[in-house]
Amino acid sequence: MLKSVVGHSDDPESQSAIAEVIEQCINQLAGAIPQAGMLFAAIDFDHALILKHINQVFPGIDLIGCTTDGEISSTLGFQQDSLTLILFCSDTVKIAAGVGYGVRQHPTAATQQAVRQATEKSGAEAKLCVAVPASYLEDGSTTSGEEILRGLKIALGDEIPIVGGTAGDQFRFQKTYQFFQSQVLTNALPILIFSGDIHFSYGIACGWKPIGRKSIVTKSAGTVLYEVDGEPALEFYKRYLGDRRPTAEHPLAVYEGDSSRYYMRVPNTYDLASGSINFLGDIPEQAIIQVTDISRDEVIAAARTSFQTALAHYPGTVPEVILLFSCCCRRWLLGTRAKEEYQLVKQALPEDIPICGFYTYGEFAPLKPQGSTYYHQETFVTLLLGTR
Repeated sequence: MLKSVVGHSDDPESQSAIAEVIEQCINQLAGAIPQAGMLFAAIDFDHALILKHINQVFPGIDLIGCTTDGEISSTLGFQQDSLTLILFCSDTVKIAAGVGYGVRQHPTAATQQAVRQATEKSGAEAKLCVAVPASYLEDGSTTSGEEILRGLKIALGDEIPIVGGTAGDQFRFQKTYQFFQSQVLTNALPILIFSGDIHFSYGIACGWKPIGRKSIVTKSAGTVLYEVDGEPALEFYKRYLGDRRPTAEHPLAVYEGDSSRYYMRVPNTYDLASGSINFLGDIPEQAIIQVTDISRDEVIAAARTSFQTALAHYPGTVPEVILLFSCCCRRWLLGTRAKEEYQLVKQALPEDIPICGFYTYGEFAPLKPQGSTYYHQETFVTLLLGTR
């Protein structure tokens, strides 16, 4: 059994918001004691106060979370400037939290620290990792989603799925916060490790359509794309966009080897002199890529595709909880239609199931069932959890 309860408040005052959320959770728990939880909160709350109240009511709870670019729950649907909390109870599933510090400067050490703490606490073999690391730090610097993921794969092994998203700050791109038990952090990697009798599945979808012919990255370095098929990256984009400059509306599809599966990379800045483009994630040399085009209807429909993919591969009968991770660029490009993503998932549910999630600055999930985990952008990720 995996019992999950969700509280959600759009009250802008921290004390009132967390009081409302805790009351909602206690009413649903009906006397059960949660062992773990996740908190997703808008950037302007008093996070220390909120964590203090949660830990007073649920002492010793393995709690993680982060600030967001928007919050999602089965209580209030899609919201901004809100606070949502999901709590987990189970007598057969072990859920343990860990945290790594200094994730920007030492991503491998931080990931090993977080995994070691969680697995030692659990005392059981890890089956799934949910991660919500830092993105933007106090000094304006950023973490690397790829380096965090590489570190987690080293610590966990490549076969353990990693799902989640990086913290947000409501499109300010200045400083994000992460939560671990009663701590409010800015350069950290909080994780939950699930083990024991846990059933899960995941699905991803983006909705952007690749256009034109496939090309090869002939020169890149980290996040900077210099040449495609031997020509400057800006010229490659110009072939499809004309005089329009690369933006989040036209990310790159980066293919997994020679397969038809791809992950997304969002252009950020560019340099006219060199013709290079800086992306919000690494672009490997020799990767096969395509420019993509946007249809907002298809971007929204991707939320349902993501959920249906996860449901089709769920190993149990009916999942007991749903976690959602959607990219902030999707929310920004969809505008007032962003709420439709959650509505499509809700409409596709076979029955009433607790839902919780947030809008991220980058997503983690495998590209396929039993596949290796990738760092994504502009992607909608669904994670289904349950037991036998």
